[in-house]
Amino acid sequence: MAVRWLARGMHEVPESAEWLSPAESARLADLRFAKRRTEARLARWTAKQAIARALGLDDDARTLSLIEIRAADSGAPLPFFAGEPAPVAVSLTDRADWAVCVVAPADLAVGCDLELVEARTYAFVSDWFTPAERELVLSAEPGQPRDLLANLLWSAKESALKVLETGLRRDTRSVEVEIVDGAGHGRWGGLVVRAEEGAVFPGWWRCWGDFLLTFVADADSDPPVCLEDPPRLAGATPSHSWLTDR
Repeated sequence: MAVRWLARGMHEVPESAEWLSPAESARLADLRFAKRRTEARLARWTAKQAIARALGLDDDARTLSLIEIRAADSGAPLPFFAGEPAPVAVSLTDRADWAVCVVAPADLAVGCDLELVEARTYAFVSDWFTPAERELVLSAEPGQPRDLLANLLWSAKESALKVLETGLRRDTRSVEVEIVDGAGHGRWGGLVVRAEEGAVFPGWWRCWGDFLLTFVADADSDPPVCLEDPPRLAGATPSHSWLTDR
């Protein structure tokens, strides 16, 4: 099974709850803030669509309600189908009203992260990056080249911390990113993330408009293949609908 991915936008999430499991509906109802609630719905909708396609299942509401995303003790997403562990590994990410789910073989630990290519301050780079990463970013031309590089390094770190199942509980400077292939426009470019304890996570990155997607795993893999062509991320526009849903 190849590593696959799928993107969905907030505008595509059904208003009904028929596609959610009872446990998911209850958890979402407990979320107080609109931003967290809408992002959680978007992530689950995207994950269920991706898992259904990867496993050759129907995408009707009843089938999707049997696909459930539970949380491990670490907070990592665990996919289930009809109450049993699904035979896949997944990673979820969302940004600016769009979400991505990566679906991989069950024995592959994966992480993905979606970011916008936006300005990052000197303080951000100084606080969160290793000395080598800081030098790389600050040596780039100001503006788009520097912004792309800063967000690429940050996104790859986020992806690696998902593989490690720590998220931002772990010091981001404990993992260092190397950009192997700088051509992530129009095709996937290579990267490697190295953890201070010696673990190495090979991965890939690519831009679609204002969005930047990174993917890493705990073993070599080909670039992720989108479950549809063209990817919806190719025409995606960033937005923040939660601001009007309070």
